[in-house]
Amino acid sequence: MESNNPIIEERRKKAQTLKEMGVSLYPAGYDPDLTAAEAVDRFGEMDAGALEANPETHRMAGRIVSRRDFGKASFVHIKDRSGRIQAYIRKDKVGEEAFQAFKLMDIGDIVGIRGTFFRTRTNELTLLADEVRLLTKSLRPLPEKWHGLTDKETRYRQRYVDLIVNDDVQKVFVMRSRIVQRIREFFIRRDFLEVETPMMQPIPGGATARPFKTYHNALGMELYLRVAPELYLKRLVVGGLERVFEINRNFRNEGVDLKHNPEFTMLEFYMAYATYEQMMALSEELFLDLVTDLLGTSRLEYQGRSIDFSPPWPRIPLRGALQEIGGVEEGILRDRQAAADLARELEIPVSGRDGLGKIMTKLFDHLVEPRLNNPTFITGYPTETSPLSRKSDEDPSTTDRFELFIGGKEIANGFTELNDPDDQRQRFQRQVDLREAGDREAQFMDEDYIKSLEYGLPPTGGEGIGIDRVVMLLTDSPSIRDVIFFPHMRTKGE
Repeated sequence: MESNNPIIEERRKKAQTLKEMGVSLYPAGYDPDLTAAEAVDRFGEMDAGALEANPETHRMAGRIVSRRDFGKASFVHIKDRSGRIQAYIRKDKVGEEAFQAFKLMDIGDIVGIRGTFFRTRTNELTLLADEVRLLTKSLRPLPEKWHGLTDKETRYRQRYVDLIVNDDVQKVFVMRSRIVQRIREFFIRRDFLEVETPMMQPIPGGATARPFKTYHNALGMELYLRVAPELYLKRLVVGGLERVFEINRNFRNEGVDLKHNPEFTMLEFYMAYATYEQMMALSEELFLDLVTDLLGTSRLEYQGRSIDFSPPWPRIPLRGALQEIGGVEEGILRDRQAAADLARELEIPVSGRDGLGKIMTKLFDHLVEPRLNNPTFITGYPTETSPLSRKSDEDPSTTDRFELFIGGKEIANGFTELNDPDDQRQRFQRQVDLREAGDREAQFMDEDYIKSLEYGLPPTGGEGIGIDRVVMLLTDSPSIRDVIFFPHMRTKGE
């Protein structure tokens, strides 16, 4: 508990006085029958005369976010989950004892108010209280009204305060919930089954990423927080669940920046008998459904740039994008040493383990990705960097894989799944070799997954979409921390 904070001390004194008056600081429950939004819907169109003639009494509850005192009366605004409403507390209406208790209540306290509606001289819909009850005493002051909670680090660390005082923040998270709900409805309408797969895995797989490690005492074994659900979802397709999706958390032991948080939400879906071309078409349908349903348009503004979601979206091979958008000469893209030299000139880290394909993707991330504003599919990813993707029949050095970019960010990754168990074993072995050579993000050998492929995975298309980045786009949020309730941050003082 903080000491020597005069505001907190003053509030504690008020709390003690209320206790001595017999007022419970933290009573159990209340039964409001109307929210602020419902009040506006029901009574917002009624004039003063109609309200005066309406004897209905209602109970409302919320947090006091403003108050104006006038001796024997006060105006307050209370805030609930739906919005704000004004209430008028008058000594002669609520009684002497209740009014004395009300005078000891502060901005930030949670109260229950019962009364009837009327209009003030300024025509504001207002609840005239005949009863006011303290429901929760707030011992800490909210940020000052005009300056609010503006320090971003404090906002992220104390999201509960951020949500109280910044209405726009609440709107972002309400939109997040609606986005996830809409995605679920989209896939359920298409006969997909929502499933859950393990968060703790004996072998982390499904993505090239460094995992978090833990230890299970009872089983006496190491476990990893999953980096992706992919290999388990495809096991389900082997088992005959031909269309599955999961919306859940992934964990990657990586850096934190505007686009990355070590714990994040992914949508992954798999569709038997589909190809990566069908996954791209499904992506167009999904995003157009989201923006038109939730925003009412196929265009949106993101960080000052207009994004048009109208299909069809461009589909550009990786090599072509590097040449046409990145300005890289074709000869460089066929010579590992030349590509490595260009990367070093651009101060892009390159190791001796990196083949030409890996270097090309690093050049792409630097030269092309930030320039892809409107939705764009990049196809033809190198086999070297795609250990779970089916090789292209036309060019085995590339795969039937795409990544989707919107607003200069990678939003999705999808491909025709590799279902040849022998090829998969060779790809895993390459990853094992890279791991033994020092690449901590390389994947592990997963014998059980290979065994599942030996039972037969039908031709399948699959895709993963970053939910947090989708929410960033649809809420015009510049940082992933703005769309995660409690983003991970360094401990204060470190």
